[in-house]
Amino acid sequence: MEKEKLIQGLNEDLAHEYQAIIQYTTYAAVVSGIHRQELKEFFLAEIQDELRHAQLLSDKIAALGGKPTTVPAPVPEAEDARAMLEAILKAETETVARYVKRMKEAEAFGDYGLANDLQEIISEETRHKEETEKLLRGRWKE
Repeated sequence: MEKEKLIQGLNEDLAHEYQAIIQYTTYAAVVSGIHRQELKEFFLAEIQDELRHAQLLSDKIAALGGKPTTVPAPVPEAEDARAMLEAILKAETETVARYVKRMKEAEAFGDYGLANDLQEIISEETRHKEETEKLLRGRWKE
């Protein structure tokens, strides 16, 4: 595993963390309907984890000699609560898969500290995914 490829992958992860921060912030602001308050709180609660992930990735990229990206991945638009939750679920599912790949790359590179940090992020992102799945099991007709 070469360092530049690892940095490139970490920057991809960082762009998606920025995406998540924007996505959760935007959805919290615009969600409407009978479940607005519950969903707003759910979206806002996730932001701190995503910020922490972004900081960890930025620090690691810089430590490896790279330059952290400042460009987020595109944020999907959603018109109603169900569409927002479905977009979040898709993003969290993809995020877990990306981090599993990155953890293996970190191990191949010999950076076991990074691999451990990514394992912790995988656990957190998996919890986010599971909470979103639970919310989607309800009836969202707004």
